[in-house]
Amino acid sequence: MKKIIQLITAIFVTSLLLGCDTYNKEEFKKLIQNAYDEVRANTKIKGNFCYYLGSVKFPYTDEPVLADDIQWAIWNKGKLSRSLPLFAEIGLLTRQPVDGKEGLYHYDLTDLGREYQYEDIDRRDVEPIYDNSFCYGPIKVIKVTDVSEKTYERGLSGYNETQITVKINYQVVNTPEWVINNQDKLKALYGSSSVRLPEVTYPQSLLYIKGKDGKLYEKSWFYRVIKPSGKLLTDKE
Repeated sequence: MKKIIQLITAIFVTSLLLGCDTYNKEEFKKLIQNAYDEVRANTKIKGNFCYYLGSVKFPYTDEPVLADDIQWAIWNKGKLSRSLPLFAEIGLLTRQPVDGKEGLYHYDLTDLGREYQYEDIDRRDVEPIYDNSFCYGPIKVIKVTDVSEKTYERGLSGYNETQITVKINYQVVNTPEWVINNQDKLKALYGSSSVRLPEVTYPQSLLYIKGKDGKLYEKSWFYRVIKPSGKLLTDKE
């Protein structure tokens, strides 16, 4: 699964202009808020921040790493060996030992886990891949603080390109108790910036590309999938 999910937005530049060179920050605010809301509605996710577990279909039983596993399988089992115990401890998963197999466990979703689960099924291969995350934190755009425009001879596309950077302040609403009460554990596994708290204002920059057709094309994320990159808090020395 991609770490960030992009949404292509096509809107005429003229609708965002106050004058020849001045952008309407209030119109940008509406555009950005609509994009955040739209991606949640389309994907039916609980919020714009998602903790990625790995490729797993519930109910799931631990699988040890085998000598003939391909690298992807080894990486995936490594993610699951850290993410599943954490969310079992937090209360979004159940965890039961496998009879006769020390160190292996059965996992399934709790009612709380089902409420925050987002499952993205990739059916392009012979066997479908079930990418699972727990998502929270709808974004509320507080203010557009700056809009700047710059033209590059070689932009992201490799050609002459005009980029518009929009800086915003936002807050996260309805942060659940399981996030608030387990901040240290989540930060240990998912990174220091992985937790978004209520009543806190966060900055963010969004990038748009001005097309030759007179439209803006969004090149930033509208929900973020955070992969486990650290250790379980109990593993820290």
